[in-house]
Amino acid sequence: MGEAPAFQVDHLENGHSHGVGVKSETNNTEISVDIGDRTFVIGGNHERNTFSIGVRIHDKNSNNWFSPIVLGTGPKPSKGYSASVLKQGRILVIKRGSPCNDSIWFLEVDSPYVREQKKLLKKEVVAWSKGVRGNAEKPIVISGPSGVGKGTLISMLMKEFPSMFGFSVSHTTRSPRSMERDGVHYHFADKKVMEKEIKDGRFLEFASVHGNLYGTSIEAVEVVTDSGKRCILDIDVQGARSVRASALDAAFIFVCPPSMKELEDRLRARGTETEEQIQKRLRNAEAEIKEGKSSGIFGLMLYNDNLEECYKKLKKLLGLDGVSLVNGVEIEGINLPTEHTVSKMEDKIIVQETGKETRNKIVLDLSSLNGGAPGRTRGILVDTIKF
Repeated sequence: MGEAPAFQVDHLENGHSHGVGVKSETNNTEISVDIGDRTFVIGGNHERNTFSIGVRIHDKNSNNWFSPIVLGTGPKPSKGYSASVLKQGRILVIKRGSPCNDSIWFLEVDSPYVREQKKLLKKEVVAWSKGVRGNAEKPIVISGPSGVGKGTLISMLMKEFPSMFGFSVSHTTRSPRSMERDGVHYHFADKKVMEKEIKDGRFLEFASVHGNLYGTSIEAVEVVTDSGKRCILDIDVQGARSVRASALDAAFIFVCPPSMKELEDRLRARGTETEEQIQKRLRNAEAEIKEGKSSGIFGLMLYNDNLEECYKKLKKLLGLDGVSLVNGVEIEGINLPTEHTVSKMEDKIIVQETGKETRNKIVLDLSSLNGGAPGRTRGILVDTIKF
């Protein structure tokens, strides 16, 4: 018979719950957090998936255990955890001995996003979100009919501000073509895997085209933002509707032609399409413009009657009027000591180093959190106190 697990308790001042780290000879760990009549158990040796730690829920009234649907990209298993209950139905989870960009996570158990997913799925739901220090500019969703010039406007923006804007890399289940590289042109995915990730809420938008899936993952957008750039999404109105319905906080811009006659002239001037294709694009464009104007999805409208003037208006809408070159700043990680204790005081989490003569305290200010599952939780402010 194996040795009984050793328990290690973190003191959480003024908190609503406590966290218990469990360590056994097999190095399996778990932490339990009480919220009302439920206990949330995170990690543990019950977990079969080595790519993400698991979550179980114990209902104290019925004395039953169950596993919820877990949405978002969760943290990988770690040597141990600390946890604390926060406002807005979130649990802060701190991973021990993890890289600085992988140490802070939030498990949402009763946030607006989770409540909405419970209604849609009619099952118990929790959702993961990685914690990131500081804030970032909102991603930009740009839509408009084919031939309206939105691609040209985006190219002008990227050329003038190359270090300020970036594109997310889309996923597809089709096979790569010659010269296409995985992770550069597309993330080439297995269809079953992508279908599972769509079901798990990891995609902002997706569509099936000729039997293949195409889509934009939340993680792909967040990676661009983490690099210090503002992500641009060039998608149709249907995709924009899906993004608007998601938890991603974005700016939505719709580009209109000055008239349908002008749009037709531009399509014909390309000289790349048959008459049938042109007529189909015009029908689609008319429907897309109508939906773009009436759907309430887009807060900003642009009319591309003159390319240079339209570009100036776009820069003004994005707060870039009169701005020259702006360099993006990569999001910094949060360095936490491997051995530490955790305490809580109002909206601040104090992480104190242990086991050394010189002890450092790291204060995580969580009073200005924004974003959340299934993307990043941003707005963490960090201060270090040495004594």
